[in-house]
Amino acid sequence: MTTFAVIEVPARFGDVKAQLAWIDGALDNVRADVVLLPEACLTGYVSPTKSFDLARFGEPFEGRTSTMIAERAYRRKIYIGAPIIEWDPGGRCFNAYGIWAPDGKRLVRYRKRHPWFPEVWATPGDEPHPVFEILGVKASIAICYDVHFLEDEAPDVLKEIDVLIFPSAWVESDEEDSRTAIFDRLARSYRISIANPNWGPGDVIVNGQGGSRIVGPDGRPFPWLTAALGRKH
Repeated sequence: MTTFAVIEVPARFGDVKAQLAWIDGALDNVRADVVLLPEACLTGYVSPTKSFDLARFGEPFEGRTSTMIAERAYRRKIYIGAPIIEWDPGGRCFNAYGIWAPDGKRLVRYRKRHPWFPEVWATPGDEPHPVFEILGVKASIAICYDVHFLEDEAPDVLKEIDVLIFPSAWVESDEEDSRTAIFDRLARSYRISIANPNWGPGDVIVNGQGGSRIVGPDGRPFPWLTAALGRKH
């Protein structure tokens, strides 16, 4: 069994150094093989003045942020999943996510295929949902709004994997948390676990923050944010 942990990082905008310091403190208190951070949690997803433009934070995927995450994965001998606002050589900007291994090398990169409506800065990802292994557990990645398209676009991926890594900066229009029904359906239909690190209240407070969870194949969330997950086959 492989232990996964999700960290709910409070919203803070434009202060990567402060976010990494907060995350370092959280990592000191987590014991897991794989630790996952929320969508856009290093730069912030939206500013206190409601600016969603993250293009100003863009960098090559193998740039400074990647190096800082890789160093932490290597130093702690864990896998870390973290967001990158990525500029590619063609001048496109992506809402991206990567996982770095205990040897400090990048295991996988994923670019959000379906930016949410305010993410006008982001180019839709041009690569399929990846399938990769972490310590024998098959996983894939989807970011936030992607979840509404997964069953149409990637049913074979969902059938193949054991764990869906689902970083989010979730926003709700009402008080009901729609993730509950979505996760229940996906988990039960495809017999997968779902690891959802979500942003928490901070400099920005919106409905939908909080509620990070790891859901088992029965659709039920574990009562903690660290869980041992294994193969379904």
